Amino acid sequence: MTASAWTWPVPERVVLRPFEPPAHDYGAGHRGIDVRASVGTLALAPAAGTVVFAGPVAGRGVVTIDHGRGVRSSLDSVTPDVVVGTTVVAGTPVGRVAVGHCPAAAPCVHLGVRVDERYVDPLAYLAPAAWPVLLPPGDHARG
Repeated sequence: MTASAWTWPVPERVVLRPFEPPAHDYGAGHRGIDVRASVGTLALAPAAGTVVFAGPVAGRGVVTIDHGRGVRSSLDSVTPDVVVGTTVVAGTPVGRVAVGHCPAAAPCVHLGVRVDERYVDPLAYLAPAAWPVLLPPGDHARG
């Protein structure tokens, strides 16, 4: 799957927190990226696939899409508008951003990507923003 086949999960392309791989499978880290998005913003499928999960995880709404060949994406802190089995293409609305993963003062959608059950940096799959913005740690309200 190439980056050109993937789209950002929300229109804004501001990364509030980047991928931080853990030292080992159960170690601390940040297994995805947080992309700034206002609560209520449409959350979009990043690539074509089939919805394999849409519901709550630890009190937050999550949508997981199987893209084939061992690749899955998850959008965290969304109110799902799809059900398991829904076929999507890149850019299909799958829900709306909700409060949860990020603080209410700096809402976001968390995009995680797994390849053969190992988390990888989602930025490797997304087309680069015209002007990407990475905010310094702890500076989530700015940008």
